[in-house]
Amino acid sequence: MAVARPLKRRKLSPPELPLEESSAESPARDDYLSRAAAWNVEQQYEQRPRKQKKVTESTRLPIKTADGLVERLVIEEHEEESVGSILGSSDEDESDIGEPVHEQKPAEVPIRQQILDAKEELARIGTLLTEDPEEHASGFRKLAEIAASTNPTIKRLGLATQLAVYKDVIPGYRIRPHEEVNKDEKVSKDVRRLRSFEQALVSGYQNYVKELAKNAKVSGESTSEAATSVSTVAISCASTLLLAVPHFNFRSELIKILVDKLSSRNRDAEFSKCLDTLQKLFRDDEDGNPSLDGVSQLTKMMKARDYRVDESILNTFLHLRLLSELSSRGSQNRIDKPTDLSTSSKGVKSNKSKKEFRTKKLRKILKERKAVEKEFSEADAIVSHEERDRLQSETLKQVFIAYFRILKARVSSLTGAVLEGLAKYAHLINQDFFGDLLEALKELISSSGDLLGKEAGEGIGDIPQNPLSSQDPLRSSLLCTTTAFALLEGQDVARSASALSLDLTFFTTHLYQSLHSYALNPDIEFSAKSMRLPDPYSASNPQLNPTADNRVNLKTPSALLVRVLSSILLPRSVPPLRVAAFVKQLYICSLHLPEKSAQAVLGLLHQAMKVHGRKVAGLWNTEERKGDGVFDALRGDVEGSNPFAGTVWEGELLRCHYVPAVREGVEGIERLIRDFQ
Repeated sequence: MAVARPLKRRKLSPPELPLEESSAESPARDDYLSRAAAWNVEQQYEQRPRKQKKVTESTRLPIKTADGLVERLVIEEHEEESVGSILGSSDEDESDIGEPVHEQKPAEVPIRQQILDAKEELARIGTLLTEDPEEHASGFRKLAEIAASTNPTIKRLGLATQLAVYKDVIPGYRIRPHEEVNKDEKVSKDVRRLRSFEQALVSGYQNYVKELAKNAKVSGESTSEAATSVSTVAISCASTLLLAVPHFNFRSELIKILVDKLSSRNRDAEFSKCLDTLQKLFRDDEDGNPSLDGVSQLTKMMKARDYRVDESILNTFLHLRLLSELSSRGSQNRIDKPTDLSTSSKGVKSNKSKKEFRTKKLRKILKERKAVEKEFSEADAIVSHEERDRLQSETLKQVFIAYFRILKARVSSLTGAVLEGLAKYAHLINQDFFGDLLEALKELISSSGDLLGKEAGEGIGDIPQNPLSSQDPLRSSLLCTTTAFALLEGQDVARSASALSLDLTFFTTHLYQSLHSYALNPDIEFSAKSMRLPDPYSASNPQLNPTADNRVNLKTPSALLVRVLSSILLPRSVPPLRVAAFVKQLYICSLHLPEKSAQAVLGLLHQAMKVHGRKVAGLWNTEERKGDGVFDALRGDVEGSNPFAGTVWEGELLRCHYVPAVREGVEGIERLIRDFQ
């Protein structure tokens, strides 16, 4: 095979330029060549970043090879993949340069899904706090963050969840504020952990109470339905907390939430719930502090509103446990001290305790132990009898100040509640106020009598537009009489009534004159819990008189009448003439009273006859009349009615009563009188 002949390569030279052009370009060419000599091309190449192999850490376990060596596999990414990814990303970036950039908004979660997520999160945090609150103390803050949502449903769920959690984790003692705890004191790890939890609990509970107070306020009638529902839940939570943990911190703030609701004019379901909560708080209070806080805030609220409040607010004072456990009088010479373990039953230290030797270390330990026991007693809220007596006395003072201010201001809408409160707590009033109080009661009875006379003389269409017309004059006068006689019950002043110039003849005469009106009153057994339709022709009908309302607080007029008659007839020092006049009048009234009231009056007469039966036995015998003339039932003077000139012939009519209990009551009285004859 012949060898190919190599091609001859020729050197090509650029064409020669003309002389003019070559002379013109020579300086530029020289300048270019001089600058190119200074270029450092290698340095630029050196400064460029290197592309290295990316080695990722492997999480695989080491293996044993066939040679018996233990090796760990390392995954290496190839350079081509990284380069390709870089090139691909650069291509994408270059392709996106000309396109406008749009921000992608996160997809909105539906409200239903938000509520479901909130329920799950609240249940999870609540479970953790209930199981181990000290370990998950940060859950209080998380619950508050969820409850701060703008969604009313989530807010209600958050408030209710916090209520359940705090009811479970709150201890049975009051936690001291953070400032009172000595930070420099050296304590153990467990104590430090407990204190940290307590401070987290107090802080979270305080924020929760503030949130309840903020959500409980509803301003104006244009409030949305969602805000109203949140307010209802907040008030319900505050009421439940106040009854569940009245000993814990921030009790006054919870009471203020309820009092603010009671200060409003709208009497709705929340208003009634606040009333029931305060009444139950007063009934179940054992140490006196919650009652004192509640009464103080109620009296301040009523005074700020010039006592333009609902009567039911004042009726809450009737549920107080004022001095109920301390009814017995204490000695003025000594006090009862707590018994010491080192003393015997006779109060003398035993010889063994005198001979017992205690080292200095033991005495120090016992001293520290006594200090710890004292702190425990304070933490357990153990209130002594003296402290409880002081708290209840302060509460009673606040109540009487409110009562006297209302009587002085002549607030007609609250007079019934004030009189019933005075009738209940009259035996606890200081003797220095008896004179002024009796004068005020006499004025009230006189005004009620004038109003009753005007209403009797005017028709239904001529009802006077008087604020006192919203009250029952008979009930008001009966309450005044009951209060006057209750002043002398249970106090030493009953023995020295003459020394204090306490004359109750005015009240006795007024009651005697009003017995017929009470017997003909259709509302004598009407209570606040009675269910009946209003009389369409009565002045108390809201259609005829919108301001009229039957003011019944707790006791019915029948119960009040029996109580005041017991104070008049049962004492042994009552004159026979007064007893006979009341017996004759009560027999006449029994013909018109309802069956239950008639039974109560006859039962009272049976007790009175056991005391005064021999003095008035002539009323049941027509041949042994001691007086001349006739009996005048309408005479204003009790002694001037001449009761012994008549007989109790009404008993023969009561023998034919349609109620068997009334017939038996009359027969029992007559059997008692026959024994005296």
